[in-house]
Amino acid sequence: MINDDIDIDRWRQALALRSRVQIPDFLQADAAEALADELSTRTPWQLAERSSGESRTTPRGAYPDDVAFETLLKRGYALAADQYQFSYDSYMLIRAAKEGWDPDLLAHHVLRFLNTPMFLEFARYLGSDPTITHASAQCTRYRPGQFLMPHQDLDVNEGRRYAFVINLSREWRPDWGGQLQFIDDATGAVTETFLPRWNSLSLFRVPQTHHVTLVSPWAARPRHAITGWWLARSAP
Repeated sequence: MINDDIDIDRWRQALALRSRVQIPDFLQADAAEALADELSTRTPWQLAERSSGESRTTPRGAYPDDVAFETLLKRGYALAADQYQFSYDSYMLIRAAKEGWDPDLLAHHVLRFLNTPMFLEFARYLGSDPTITHASAQCTRYRPGQFLMPHQDLDVNEGRRYAFVINLSREWRPDWGGQLQFIDDATGAVTETFLPRWNSLSLFRVPQTHHVTLVSPWAARPRHAITGWWLARSAP
């Protein structure tokens, strides 16, 4: 599934130096195309958001209609000046695997692959982190108007070591938003921006303050990805 031509030593050194990298052409081409098509056409999305002041995910099969979706977005915008907010679409692969959802989806193979001994050895080497023991993942979609406010991804109990985003949006333009930006905690300045380039892996050590910028109303398509964390069984 991973592109055999990746120069892992180059990216390992860059990651150790800067704590974040974006690796182009991460998946084999046919795997990237198949997953992108599935995210665009077959994935049964659920809305994850905080417009009530608490994180929630809509039940399976109950995605809001356009009017309700816009209402929830506006409620979230109104709270965003003072509270952490987000709105994006999710398909939770860990829960799906446990509960037997949609067994024909290709994305289930991704979660299994991320937890194979071969991939975990790759992750430990790339991240220079021998504590990595497993991975979590979800499919994500950001429609126009959706966003993810600044946060650090820190979860000591879960043992998050690295966060990753496998970008599966074709020909994404900078003015469409949906960019992964890293923020300096002392100054509030944006220190680096990762455009969701087609078939790239965005990878960064946790914790780092970051956010996903609002997807522009004129974006021609949603921002699709498979996201998650490389984890340690027990945090140090």
